Amino acid sequence: MLSVLNILLFSLFGKDNARETILFGVFAFIIVLFLVLDLGLFHKQAHKITTKSALYQSVFWVLISTLFGFFIYKYDGADHAVEYFSAYLTEYALSVDNIFVILLILKYFQVKEEYYHKTLFWGILGAIIFRGIFIFVGALLIHKFHAILYIFGVFLIYSGIRIYFEDGDEKIEPEKNPVMKLCRRYLPIANDDHGGNFVVRHAGKLMFTPLFLVIVLIETTDLIFAVDSIPAAFAITQNEFLVYTSNIFAVMGLRAMFFLLAGIIDKFYLLQKGLSIILFFIGAKMLLEIFEINVGVYTSFSVIIATLALSIIFSVIVPRPRKDEV
Repeated sequence: MLSVLNILLFSLFGKDNARETILFGVFAFIIVLFLVLDLGLFHKQAHKITTKSALYQSVFWVLISTLFGFFIYKYDGADHAVEYFSAYLTEYALSVDNIFVILLILKYFQVKEEYYHKTLFWGILGAIIFRGIFIFVGALLIHKFHAILYIFGVFLIYSGIRIYFEDGDEKIEPEKNPVMKLCRRYLPIANDDHGGNFVVRHAGKLMFTPLFLVIVLIETTDLIFAVDSIPAAFAITQNEFLVYTSNIFAVMGLRAMFFLLAGIIDKFYLLQKGLSIILFFIGAKMLLEIFEINVGVYTSFSVIIATLALSIIFSVIVPRPRKDEV
């Protein structure tokens, strides 16, 4: 089954390199294996995820992602490995904002904490599929219209400036989400969660629970974040294999990071500024190629990791100014 999946996805990406065939096989095996184990073995029953468990899972996914980067280094060379880690770190850092918004969505719908894991599982599974489609379409457009990379560059610079000047106080208005409006208009919605189910049958009629609406909102929110993260990854490397694997490994670690950071995410208040600088840098790097000025992969990696590290360090050692002091 895994080999068939590997061949199918591999042919979709259009790769004919034997080394990347092996790497994609390893990647597909890891993702499918742990999705099956997660849903079918470790979390059969709904329960609250402890901070200790979230820490173990976060460390696990970072180690797995790093090990996969080592395989890329072994089979595909140092440059591709550095590009993979650069894209992975960028996506992982951008996921922090995603976590905050997901937390607001869950609180808005008053989702019970024991259903957080199940909700995020299906949300991330959807992200794996939709991001794959995004990346495939993006790669196709880049191969046909290389100049689209410069449009990505301009968009990333704009995003960097916009994020830098945002106040960080996220507000969500689910009822104004167009997909949410369509769901409420055309789908029969039940009044409660019905034991954590997404779909129930009531009086012989199929109905969708509020948890289903949460999934819909998380998926549409993830697509909005992907509009920033996927162009950023393509600005780092045009290798769709590296873009997809780095993106999905970061997304797989997102759920564990959610449970780990949900209570302390506001402590890293400078991370948003750091992310804006990274997006601005990646966009500028892309546009500099118009003037035949190439920023090396090692320089890019150094800037990304240094910016993230300094953002976290200064968030911890510099007190956050109060609203009335700003």
